[in-house]
Amino acid sequence: MARFSVMKLTEKAAGRVREVVAAREGAHGIRLGVKKGGCAGMEYTIDLVTEPDPKDDHVEHEGAHVYVAPEAALFLLGTEMDFEVTTLRTGFVFRNPNQSSACGCGESVELKPADLKALAEARAATEA
Repeated sequence: MARFSVMKLTEKAAGRVREVVAAREGAHGIRLGVKKGGCAGMEYTIDLVTEPDPKDDHVEHEGAHVYVAPEAALFLLGTEMDFEVTTLRTGFVFRNPNQSSACGCGESVELKPADLKALAEARAATEA
């Protein structure tokens, strides 16, 4: 049976995560979270992981490891993390079904938490 995953990574995002980790000695992956801030209310946070926290949700795709902070899981459920390079910006982008709006500059978003019951049912279905 498939393992439960809070979110997914695209090939491009996985490649970029692997590049970031390879460039930092002792790194195991990145940690994704959310914090209050910005004009829309919340911002995504990305930190380097040198010691994985067993409380984090672990997402692995082709050797790229992303750890999701427990307090962010409900806001990130169903999100697809991608990496893009455009003429205006280079960075991770998030296609998040829990996002209800974003600011004009794209630096902050308004997120609503996913249904806790849906999260519990999704986890139980993959652990059965």
